[in-house]
Formats: sequence, structure tokens, C-alpha cells
Amino acid sequence: MKRDEQYKPIVGEAGKSAMESLKNEVIAPLEREAEKLKDPVVLAALMHTAAAERENTNRLLKTIIEKLDARFSQMEARIERLEKSAAGQDRQEEVLLPSVDEQIMEFVKKQGHASAEEVRQKFGYKGKNAASARLNHLCGLGLLCKKQVGRIVVFCPAK
Repeated sequence: MKRDEQYKPIVGEAGKSAMESLKNEVIAPLEREAEKLKDPVVLAALMHTAAAERENTNRLLKTIIEKLDARFSQMEARIERLEKSAAGQDRQEEVLLPSVDEQIMEFVKKQGHASAEEVRQKFGYKGKNAASARLNHLCGLGLLCKKQVGRIVVFCPAK
């Protein structure tokens, strides 16, 4: 079949039957559906369905917004902690230490590293716990760092 012959309009009796067929198959069902839309019960049912769907959508959006708010608050808290830690690093230069802690810092810097036992012996503490507490406090301030060497914890100057 040639391309031009493919889409020729149907005329005569064949055209009338094709139009009747089109009307029966397509247009008539659409007209019946349009008639149903004039019924107030159908309109009320459609409005009720639309309202229910809107409520569901609003509920979903509320849940999504709550989850996003929670994530944003988590991110803000993380940013705040990072800013505080950055400010804390700036403050490290301003830290005023008791004279004992300054002596311990000098000892650790001179040695390059020191254990709680070495600090205990050098500064005359009765037990390792007091020396360890001092070293851990300096570590918490960010002035020293801890390293595990076998069974011994060694404190080194922070860089």
C-alpha cells in the first residue's frame, strides 16, 4: 500500500459506518461518563476522595518535614561542635596551667614522650594514678596525645 493511500478519508456508506462505529466505541462512553458528573452524589464522592488524598499527602509531607528538621538539627549540632572544637584549638595557646602541669609539659617535651610511671618518679607522686590523672588532663586539653606501646600508655606532645 502506498503512503498516500493509507490515510484517505472514507466516504459514502463505509464512511457513515466508520463514524457510527467511532461514536459507539469512543464518543458514547465519554458522553455517559460526562452525564455521571452531573449527579451530585458522584461529585460528592469525587470531592470526598480528593479530600482524603489531600489529607494523606499532607500527612506524608508532615512526616518528611519532621525528618528533615531532625536531620537539619543534627547537622547544626555537628557544625556547632566543630566550631567549638576549632575555637578550642585556638584557645589552646591561651591555656594557663598550674606550675606542676607546666613542669610536666616541659618534662614530656624534653623527653619526647613519657609514661605515667616516669612522671610519678620524676615528680614524687606516691602512686601512678595521680600522675596518670595529670597526664590525661593535659591530653584532654589537647596539649598531649596518648599512644599505646605494648602494655604501657605513652604521652607525647601534641603537634
